Amino acid sequence: MKIAAVSENRLFFFGPAKGGNLEGESRSPSEDADEKALRERCGSGDISAFEELYRTHGARMKSLAANLLGSRTDAEDAVQETFLKIYRGASSFRGAAKLSTWTYRILVNTCLDQRRRKGRAPDLTASGQADEPEAEVRSPAADHPLRMDLEASLASLEEKHRTVFLLFEVEGFTHREVGEIVGVPEGKSRTLLFESKRELQRLLRRRGIAGETRA
Repeated sequence: MKIAAVSENRLFFFGPAKGGNLEGESRSPSEDADEKALRERCGSGDISAFEELYRTHGARMKSLAANLLGSRTDAEDAVQETFLKIYRGASSFRGAAKLSTWTYRILVNTCLDQRRRKGRAPDLTASGQADEPEAEVRSPAADHPLRMDLEASLASLEEKHRTVFLLFEVEGFTHREVGEIVGVPEGKSRTLLFESKRELQRLLRRRGIAGETRA
């Protein structure tokens, strides 16, 4: 089974990877204008603008945070902390990046800070079960052996490699977006992804799983 197939089968939290880019060729001038207007409304302290930002990106932010932290509870806390930071800093936002990219950059940094405070790597294999309500119907992939092996291997990756892999392969961001979120050039994002796949392949082989990576 190919490592890349994991993102297609979505053996992670919160359902399938989200479609569409934050920015790029698929964005129309009206979408860019809408985001600019939203940024201005957020900057002026318009509460309804923050609510719109949450409606647009909240689910994807929780998915990313859960995969970075290995816990839905911690993910909720990280998203709440992120929006508090956005609310406090929106009036001073003057960056070249779009508001959406800035939002995910804050989220990633918040997740990494939270993990450093706890002094541990994400316990992905354990938390996928611990945080789910008993009444929730679990998907057939929830306890899939490949999922558990992959998540354990992901937790062993270096911080930046794991983050780039999750942003690109699981959450569906482009390399341009990943670079802006993580703070590296687009080419470096590609390199980190390649290195993360190569390391995952090595770790999975040690667990007796043969995997291939796609470019």
